[in-house]
Amino acid sequence: MLATLLIVFREVLEAGLIVGIVLAATKGVPARGVWIAFGVLSGVAGSCIVATFASEIGELFQGSGQELFNAGVLIIAVAMLTWHNVWMAGHGREIAREMKRVGTEVASGERPLLALAVVCSLAVLREGSEVVLFLYGVFASDGTSLPEMILGGALGIFAGAAISALLYFGLLAVPTSRLFSVTSGLITLLAAGLAAQAVAFLQQAGQIEVLSRTVWDTSWLLLEDSLLGRLLHTLIGYSDRPSAAQLIVYLLTVAMILTLMYSQGGPRSVKPEPRPS
Repeated sequence: MLATLLIVFREVLEAGLIVGIVLAATKGVPARGVWIAFGVLSGVAGSCIVATFASEIGELFQGSGQELFNAGVLIIAVAMLTWHNVWMAGHGREIAREMKRVGTEVASGERPLLALAVVCSLAVLREGSEVVLFLYGVFASDGTSLPEMILGGALGIFAGAAISALLYFGLLAVPTSRLFSVTSGLITLLAAGLAAQAVAFLQQAGQIEVLSRTVWDTSWLLLEDSLLGRLLHTLIGYSDRPSAAQLIVYLLTVAMILTLMYSQGGPRSVKPEPRPS
């Protein structure tokens, strides 16, 4: 039961943190709940389908199918997060201003909501498929009973959701005037971390063999698989033993997103509306 609890907790936490950041980033935007709920539900459905055909996926790529699948999902998620941040750089201030009124065209935010719904779907898809595969391995290897797995899974879901909720409510405490800046920064680091993870999966699959040397080893200070390590791994891409390729991709992703945001007028301020005479 303990193994099931830890596995489910870890995966729910990673998906929940991403969904929490997305919810905070769309605070006050109409219909955000519908879009994000659709993303989560589609991710659950997709993870069930992937788990059903897991063996076929693995055989298709000679045993590295799961790594390649994870890398592909992460690359798409990075693209969606980048799209969101760049769009918000040009429209975030207008949305923040219009949030004080009700339902305008800018505040509907359909484009970033679509991107972030896809991100939620992919996060749940990746973590959900991994949960199913890991639990199948646990069930096959140590003979854990089904009731014990169900109880451990339920406790893992509850614990992961609780910590994710704490992050979400913490972000809501940030003043609206600064919320977009805070969430944009989090999403930038989140995207960079996902890009670095994609490189790690491609290295595990044997698709990237250059710059595989470990840059540092901080496992003695903070294990990546510890609770704090998993939190930092999800939020900022922390790795206790990153390769040179991971570090380079991480830094390039941050630089790319910031450059694109700047090109869309991120640093510029919005001129106040003229008051009626």
